[in-house]
Amino acid sequence: MNEMVSGVGDPVATDATKGGGSDAARIAEVKAWLAAQFDAVGKEVPDFEYTPRSIAHLYNLATVSQAKTQAANIVANDFRQKAAEYRSQAARIREILESVGLAQESMPSNVIASAQVLANVANLLNIRDTELSSFLVAMGDISLRKTGVDEKRAKVHKESKTLLEYTRKAIARLTYLKRTLAQLEDDVAPCDAQIENWKTNLGVMASKERQYMQQYNNYKALLNRVGYTPEINHGVLVEMAEHRKDLEKKTKPILDTLRSYQDLPPDKALAALAIEDKKRQYAAAEKYLEDVLQSALATSD
Repeated sequence: MNEMVSGVGDPVATDATKGGGSDAARIAEVKAWLAAQFDAVGKEVPDFEYTPRSIAHLYNLATVSQAKTQAANIVANDFRQKAAEYRSQAARIREILESVGLAQESMPSNVIASAQVLANVANLLNIRDTELSSFLVAMGDISLRKTGVDEKRAKVHKESKTLLEYTRKAIARLTYLKRTLAQLEDDVAPCDAQIENWKTNLGVMASKERQYMQQYNNYKALLNRVGYTPEINHGVLVEMAEHRKDLEKKTKPILDTLRSYQDLPPDKALAALAIEDKKRQYAAAEKYLEDVLQSALATSD
């Protein structure tokens, strides 16, 4: 029945059936084939409808099955013939051994065991005889295969060691990354608190900036109101202070004289002349001071 499945839809068999006999002959052949197959397994052929399509498939299966059965019978007959030849050859060899006194019953047990071991080794080495040359060739072949297997084993062992080293490094790296991740997760809360603190400080600094900018604008407006200009720098102010000291030295005698007016003589005419003289001196000193200031400003420009 396995042969039935393997032959379904075979195009060669289908083409063969197209040139075959009539449908009745095919149905009869298919029925005979089904009866033989089911009788072989001790079952009856089930009832089903014979349609042209089912007949074509079953005929193809029958053709393929019969061909394979015939081929199997040929192979089986060949094996049976060889087995008979081997048995007859074994009988002749047994007669020859018995005639020379080497029958199995008369041989020691150790010799029989050695012969059995030799035969088993020959079977394992897949050789047809037990000659020394055959053993050497087989052993050489096994040695070559063993060398090849050893080389492959060494290569695989080296690759496995390399993979093991990579695996160890990967595990160590994974452990380090897990430790780093845990440390970073522990640092999240302090960092969040620090960020909140920075945000608060940033807000305070922004407020201070606005406050300082407002104060700067106020100071700038105040300086504009009092007539301060960028040209009046520290050096100019120092120079003007020195000129002021010089003027104070020059005007000090005049101020001392004015303070001494209370010591003027009772003559009003002389007092008036003295006052007019001091006023002229004071006016000259003020004019000199004004000229010095103007010259200092011009020099800074």
